[in-house]
Amino acid sequence: MAKRIFLGLLIFVFVGQAFAQLTASKIQELSKKELPASLERFSEFLKIPNNGRIPENIQANLEWSKAYFEGLGYSTQILSSNQIPHLFAAKKEDPNKKTVLVYMQIDGQPVDSSAWDQESPYIPALKQEINNHWEQIPWSNLKDEIDPDWKIFARSASDSKGPAMVFFTALEILKKEGIEPAVNLKFILDFQEELSSPELAKVVAAHQKLVAADGILIMDGTRHVSNLPNLTFGARGIATVSLKIFGANRDLHSGQYGNFAPNPVFEAARLIASFKDETGKVLIPGFYEGVKLSEKDLESMAQVPESSDEILSDLGLASVDQVGRIYQEALQYPSLNIRGIQAAWVGEEVRTIIPSEVIVEIDMRTVQETPGERQVELLKNHIQSQGFHLIYTDEPSQEERRDYSKIASFSYRIGSQPFRAEMDSDFGKWLEKGMQKVFGNNYIKTRQTGGSQPMAPFINILGIPAVSVRVPNPDNNIHAPNENIRIGNYLEGIQTVLGIISESF
Repeated sequence: MAKRIFLGLLIFVFVGQAFAQLTASKIQELSKKELPASLERFSEFLKIPNNGRIPENIQANLEWSKAYFEGLGYSTQILSSNQIPHLFAAKKEDPNKKTVLVYMQIDGQPVDSSAWDQESPYIPALKQEINNHWEQIPWSNLKDEIDPDWKIFARSASDSKGPAMVFFTALEILKKEGIEPAVNLKFILDFQEELSSPELAKVVAAHQKLVAADGILIMDGTRHVSNLPNLTFGARGIATVSLKIFGANRDLHSGQYGNFAPNPVFEAARLIASFKDETGKVLIPGFYEGVKLSEKDLESMAQVPESSDEILSDLGLASVDQVGRIYQEALQYPSLNIRGIQAAWVGEEVRTIIPSEVIVEIDMRTVQETPGERQVELLKNHIQSQGFHLIYTDEPSQEERRDYSKIASFSYRIGSQPFRAEMDSDFGKWLEKGMQKVFGNNYIKTRQTGGSQPMAPFINILGIPAVSVRVPNPDNNIHAPNENIRIGNYLEGIQTVLGIISESF
């Protein structure tokens, strides 16, 4: 009996010593040592085009990720729905450890290569800021002392191959050091997040036991404007609406028909103006209904270090919308945005016509209290209240053109659902322990991000909390030309992951 107790103590001491190696100073030492090799692997990953609409892109990224996981000792499975693959990776679970499911987004937005200040969005460029301009420098500079303010420019550098790669690197470091994570880790990789992950819910529902966990760690999302290490406990959902407002059945010469044929651009302008007042608040009845912020919520937001004046200066604006009193508060409400308008031609192709139609593209960010279906219905009702006859086909019939002076086609799509985790849950406290080990109190917690993430299937089906670890710099140009990630953020991302997964949950 004594021998068994001694053996148990010996095992406990051995395991304790293994994890004790990962102090804050050890984490910094190991991450800096591994950084050059990690950035080389990152470059390889970024060179693989990753448009989720292109099957060949999906397959190439899946194969690269699968090989990487297997090289780290993980078993992999391909989980498909409607012929869309998702990659799952895991090791044999230790029943004495909690289990964490890690979500990674691998696809990126489509690119217009001509708009990028480099050869290709899929040829990563290392750049240094010189006189307020980002100048490309040789990749070989990474073999010398690395400046944390250098940036790597490429599609998905920040959204979200960078966050995925910092996790891979943390696993690489632990493998080299002979240290197992303090929690069981499972991974699911999504190759169509930019399409609102259309098959993810079906995959989760079909494989509930396989993906079961005690919490979800999301490796996706941009940091708060302070660029401090950041945990975010929720995200807004998204619903999109496409409106086409009709005029005559063809474009008309403005000289021949001006003062006679109504121009649909003016109808569109009056309609758009009815959506919001001059302070930026949405005027659609019931749009904000149900949203209530407690004193505890407001106190947590007030602790986030941000200045409205500094944000305005950075954005080049003189005033803000008055939906919330501060930036953090504004993100807790649903929003309505005009994301695009198209009518006739401009610039060198401008011509003297009355356009036959105007396309208005709308996105609405939703919160838990304001589901997307409800918001779409409220918007539709409001448009009808402004006198529009709505159709659900591409073009109105001749009879509709004759009978209605204001006609618009209406189509919509519900994307990711909103979610929110409790900030003081056991899962949240575990994440905080890892952050504190590496950064002390020099990090922030945000209640909800303004963007969207496809976590609702996991939360609704599995009933577990989800929290995102924010790695990329706030000036990263995600979804746009010249997307980038700051190397200092990338390094801190590696350190964040090491701090978290070396903590017992």
